[in-house]
Amino acid sequence: MRVLILDDARERGSAVADIVAKAIGDGGGRTVLGLATGSSPLPAYRELIRRHRVEGLSFARVSAYLLDEYIGLPDGHPQAYREVIRREFTGQLDIDPAAVHGPDGVHPEPAKAAVDYERALRTGGPVAVQLLGIGSNGHLGFNEPGSSLRSTTRVVALTERTRQDNARFFRSLAAVPRRVITQGLGTIGRAEHLVLMAAGAGKAAAVAAALEGPLSASCPGSVLQWHPRVTVVLDEAAAAELRHGDHYRYAAACDLG
Repeated sequence: MRVLILDDARERGSAVADIVAKAIGDGGGRTVLGLATGSSPLPAYRELIRRHRVEGLSFARVSAYLLDEYIGLPDGHPQAYREVIRREFTGQLDIDPAAVHGPDGVHPEPAKAAVDYERALRTGGPVAVQLLGIGSNGHLGFNEPGSSLRSTTRVVALTERTRQDNARFFRSLAAVPRRVITQGLGTIGRAEHLVLMAAGAGKAAAVAAALEGPLSASCPGSVLQWHPRVTVVLDEAAAAELRHGDHYRYAAACDLG
C-alpha cells in the first residue's frame, strides 16, 4: 500500500491524475476506469479535465463504471450519480456518453438491476483504476459497516449517519433516498489498482481504521488491506490519526524524489 500525504489539493489531484493518465497510456486499446462521486475525487477530476483541454489527454477509448446509484431518483435529477459524474467530469471530456455506465436506479426491480450491473462489470472489465472515497463510518461505495468483504453488487439500505452526511446535497434529510445499488466490496476488489482519496478531519478516524486497524466488516474500508495494489492520497487532516504518518511522509518524499 502506497500512502501519500499531500496538503495541497492540486498536488493530490495531480498525483491521482498521473495514475489515471498512465493507465490510459498503457491500455493500448480500451481502458476501463471506475469512477466515484463526492467531494474527495474532485481535485483529480479537475486535473484530468485540464490535461484533456491543455495537454490533449484523450478519453475517446475509455469506458467508465460508477460505484453506485440512488434508487428512485428520476432520470436527470441533479443528485443522481450519473448526472453528477456527467456534470463534474465526463461531460467535459471526449469520452462517449454511451461508454459511461452506472446502476439503473429507476429499474422497477432494483435487485435485478444490481445483478445486471454486476454482470456488466464482469463482462466489461477489468477496471484498470478504481477511484474511491471513504465515508466517515468507513464505507466504500455504499458498503456500510457489516457488509461482507466479499460482497457483490446489490441493493443496500443506507444508515442514518450516511443519509445525514449526504443531506447537504439535498433540500432536506427527508429528500435523501433510503436505498442504493452499490458495487460490493468483492466487486471493487477486482479492479487492478484501487486509489482512495480523502480529505478533512471528519475522515481521519475512518482512514486510520481502514489502513491500520484490523481487517473487519465493521470497517468496510479495511478491505483495502487485502488488495495487492492500493494508493491512498490524503491531506494532513485526514491523516491525523495514522500511527505511522511520519513513515508515510518519508516514503512519499523518497518516492517523489
